[in-house]
Amino acid sequence: MTLQGQIVDIKNKRIYKGEIAFENGQIIAIQEKDHNVNHYILPGFVDAHIHIESSMLVPSEFARLAIKHGTVSTVSDPHEIANVLGIKGVEFMIENGKQVPFKFNFGAPSCVPATNFESAGAVIDSEDIKSLLENPDIKYLAEMMNYPGVLFDDEEVLKKIAWAKHYNKPIDGHAPGLRGDDVTKYISAGISTDHECFTYEEALEKLQKGMKVLIREGSAARNFEALIDLLPEHFENIMFCSDDKHPDDLIIGHINQLCSRAVAKGIDVFKVLQAACVNPVKHYNLDVGLLQKGDDADFIVVEDLKDFKPLQTYINGELVFDNGESLIPPISFKNLNNFNCETKVVSDFKFEASSKKIRVIEALEGQLVTNELVEEATIENGNFVSNTENDILKMTVVNRYQNQKPAIAFIKNFGLKEGAIASSVGHDSHNIIAVGVSDDAICRAVNLIIENRGGICAISNSEENIVSLPVAGIMSDKDGETIGKQYAELDKIAKALGSQLYAPYMTLSFMALLVIPSLKLSDKGLFNGKDFKFVPLEL
Repeated sequence: MTLQGQIVDIKNKRIYKGEIAFENGQIIAIQEKDHNVNHYILPGFVDAHIHIESSMLVPSEFARLAIKHGTVSTVSDPHEIANVLGIKGVEFMIENGKQVPFKFNFGAPSCVPATNFESAGAVIDSEDIKSLLENPDIKYLAEMMNYPGVLFDDEEVLKKIAWAKHYNKPIDGHAPGLRGDDVTKYISAGISTDHECFTYEEALEKLQKGMKVLIREGSAARNFEALIDLLPEHFENIMFCSDDKHPDDLIIGHINQLCSRAVAKGIDVFKVLQAACVNPVKHYNLDVGLLQKGDDADFIVVEDLKDFKPLQTYINGELVFDNGESLIPPISFKNLNNFNCETKVVSDFKFEASSKKIRVIEALEGQLVTNELVEEATIENGNFVSNTENDILKMTVVNRYQNQKPAIAFIKNFGLKEGAIASSVGHDSHNIIAVGVSDDAICRAVNLIIENRGGICAISNSEENIVSLPVAGIMSDKDGETIGKQYAELDKIAKALGSQLYAPYMTLSFMALLVIPSLKLSDKGLFNGKDFKFVPLEL
């Protein structure tokens, strides 16, 4: 089969009229040839770090949406489902992904549970990591979130890193704000990437010390604007990723959007495409073609090199997306889950006051980091309650793996004036997390999640709305378009209840992510991510 177009040769930094010949999944020839075809042919995009689970879609459904935006491959950390179901969850992701012609590249989750300060559904120790890394389907050791374990030479952490070195597989990093001697030691342990830089200076230091930096633009964490000016000089050591991408955003676009924004800033298109297409393939040793003779026939046809709107996507020579239509059929699969707690009563969410001052989590738009505030508490009948006027709302994390008393904290910037929102997508252990204006609303929201064995929901004074997530309590068993629309509708409801956040559910899901400073809440209590220890709510 042959295909004509303006061929984008990233390696040699040239664009020319030509023709590609491919058969049996491989490119057999590329030659210059005069024609009147004006569209462009270039390698497919690669998301260099993503948790597929964050799309609320199983891999096969994620693929059906991602190919519409020219994505042919992902470097996927199955950390979320591993925290719920362990190795069984990782195997589910691999097997489901193999059912479709999309190039998923899964890693061995290095931190299950992410910390010892929360309750997860499974444990993956260094021997489990060894068995995973032996599997050729596992391409790398996924993000080493336990950076204190690296810095303090934790024996189990070092064993996991040693197995990755033994099998000659890359080691992904996760070191938000780590600088100076600490980041030097972290890198010297063999950790090669970081997607958690949130300032230019931090990313530059990591690049100068030999790390690859991933520019992340997801549904919650958005670091493109802070980091993109590094690309022109450091294009050989930068990649693009989304990390977490909710379904409504995935319907609109993916890595193609980052390419468009970078080119609009005047950055050389070849440098942009080096980050979007080439660098992940080289760094992770992926079986993904780069539009060279002998490569797998993985490439996309786009209208122009400005908006990067795909017209067609080919994977292993197979046309999988054509003029607006995904050609990958839906795949049937069996649900698996881990949900073992009983419904709660309103009194479970009361917190008796013994002080007038409390610590408050300040959620920040577009960031996973939070601030710690000290605020005057609102007390009714001897108990701490939400204050909608000052936007200091009660928040809870409820253990979903066994019956335990809910943990309570307070949070600012969710803005709800009515009801509550809740989710069983709560990084990293995926316990139930909820925020609301009253104990009653919070209880109703938590119970709706429990009764559905997973989902995201919004509770108003008169209505209850939920998007069920029956696959591990974090993914849907429906198609991507349906779940994307349902999620977008629920997002509107949360904003109608008063939230001003761009992605309230995505932001909520990270308020239990203990490894990102400063103040977070686990099912075991309020946690200071800078000092890595529990702290009391009251001062």
